Amino acid sequence: MSESKPSVIFVCVHNAGRSQMAAGYMTHLSQGRVEVRSAGSMPADQINPAAVEAMLEEGIDIRAEQPKVLTPEAVEASDAVITMGCGDACPYYPGKRYEDWKLEDPAGQGVEAVRPIRDDIRGRVEALLAELGA
Repeated sequence: MSESKPSVIFVCVHNAGRSQMAAGYMTHLSQGRVEVRSAGSMPADQINPAAVEAMLEEGIDIRAEQPKVLTPEAVEASDAVITMGCGDACPYYPGKRYEDWKLEDPAGQGVEAVRPIRDDIRGRVEALLAELGA
């Protein structure tokens, strides 16, 4: 971990659903104690509206977020790299903590289908936050 505060990057293919919800939770739950990034190997044009709606139900507003392209620099600057189905597109740097979260892709699904994915992500983010000691 970095000497100041830990940093985490959440990575999925489109950076429009899973990784954005995870980043939203980590930002909200860590209250600034963790530096949070998210990115995608092939970013979408916009955030998944069902993911936005599901997060708003939790009181977390991710509407201002934009999908971002994954860069080696963003991975290198992060202590923990959490991937969600981005496959071999994720660069590997020795000394980084890597986790791959197997999560259903919310793309093209309604908010009813996204809620269980959101809830799964929240539990994983809470566990990661505890492990980071933040």
